[in-house]
Amino acid sequence: MIGRLRGEIVYKQAPRLMVDVNGVGYELDAPMSTFYDLPEPGQSVVLFTHLAIRDDAHVLYGFIRESERTMFRALLKVSGVGAKMALAILSGMSADEFARAVQSDDTAALVRLPGIGKKTAERLIVEMRDRLDKLDVVASISSVSIGVDHHVLLTADPVSEATDALMALGYKPQEASRMVRGVKEEGLSSEELIRAALKAAAQK
Repeated sequence: MIGRLRGEIVYKQAPRLMVDVNGVGYELDAPMSTFYDLPEPGQSVVLFTHLAIRDDAHVLYGFIRESERTMFRALLKVSGVGAKMALAILSGMSADEFARAVQSDDTAALVRLPGIGKKTAERLIVEMRDRLDKLDVVASISSVSIGVDHHVLLTADPVSEATDALMALGYKPQEASRMVRGVKEEGLSSEELIRAALKAAAQK
């Protein structure tokens, strides 16, 4: 089992990134809560990881905080919640925000997330409430940023990157495009557009 990686970021294009560990490139999927705090390509990072073994692929997930990985693993145990939905939850809100939504029976906050209807939100609250007492949801930064940016960063249009990332998190194409257009400002990076779009969606 791969539990942690320390290496240099080769590229990052939400929700996927690659980390070079002694010449071996590891591709990982990560929630936006991790992406917001990643250093630039060429710099060092430490990621807590979760390896999911499927019939058709081995998928590695990365988290900059151990509390995020703990929450991710707990979410996977909820009936009907897969890795894609767990990533969407941790992209739309922090582990602490999710815990507060569960503890306060706030289904409205959960149904704003892609792929989560009222029944799923209610199931999340019921099944996660007891587990939260056993989870450490206190965020602790676990990254180290050193080195010089000497890798090539993907230079696609930030609007396209942000739209693609939201679609990968479960939003429908038209919805993702509308969300990005609603917060589009000159000079914003793809990650800033995603953060603004998710924040605006959470406030509706």
